Amino acid sequence: MDKKAKINQKGLRFIVLNIGLAILLGLAILTGLILWLQAYTQHGQEVEVADVVGLSTAEAEMLLQGQGLRMVVVDSTYSDKVPFGAIVDQDPKPHSHAKNGRAIYITINATTKRQVAMPNLQDLSYRQAETTLRGLGLRVDENYEYRPSTYRDLVLDVKSGGRSIRPGDKLPVGTKVKLVVGYGPGTEQVTVPDVLGMNLQEARFALLSKGLTIGAVQYDEEDHTQALVYRQTPAPGTRLTEGETVALRLSANPDKVASPYTKDDQDEWF
Repeated sequence: MDKKAKINQKGLRFIVLNIGLAILLGLAILTGLILWLQAYTQHGQEVEVADVVGLSTAEAEMLLQGQGLRMVVVDSTYSDKVPFGAIVDQDPKPHSHAKNGRAIYITINATTKRQVAMPNLQDLSYRQAETTLRGLGLRVDENYEYRPSTYRDLVLDVKSGGRSIRPGDKLPVGTKVKLVVGYGPGTEQVTVPDVLGMNLQEARFALLSKGLTIGAVQYDEEDHTQALVYRQTPAPGTRLTEGETVALRLSANPDKVASPYTKDDQDEWF
């Protein structure tokens, strides 16, 4: 073998050796990186997540910390299945696996019941009213209270604990309510009460207390929030049969509300 061939052979061995060393170095770096990532992410070091549903936040936090996990409260809701302030849901779910230091997100039961506003159910059928109330989370007493009314089976009032509930009043979810339902005209004669100066709801309750219901209602202005009754027909003191109606006219104008009522003009506006 001549001198030139020997030099080429040495150069080739040098190149192959360097390539081999580079490959070995790359593998060593890759292996080291994998080992570091496993250590950094605590690969394979997982715990079974405890079931904390139904526990208080203090109990749950202590239990999860003992597992090397963190508790984070993310939401609240209302449930009648667990005590107020107790945990109703968690993520990850119980008995799943999580790495050390993982956050467990929980939802707690509100410390007070959610409130719902009473809708205006007057003059709806009792079936429609029942569906609406149950959809809001309220319980409906199956024993109705019946009152005389021109129309049968329409809701005249809603009560809770013997007290009339006005539209817009707030009730806790799960409250039991009773529907006051019309059964048709009565037979007794009653005296029409004076509802002048009352708002519509006050007038409605005053008439219901006498076995009467509201008939036609007219407002002088588009804004009804401050309107008070300034005309009614029949007039106060008139005798009617139970279940009959009284028509009302309302205004937010204080001069109209303060004006004297006269029998002569009671029917002019109908």
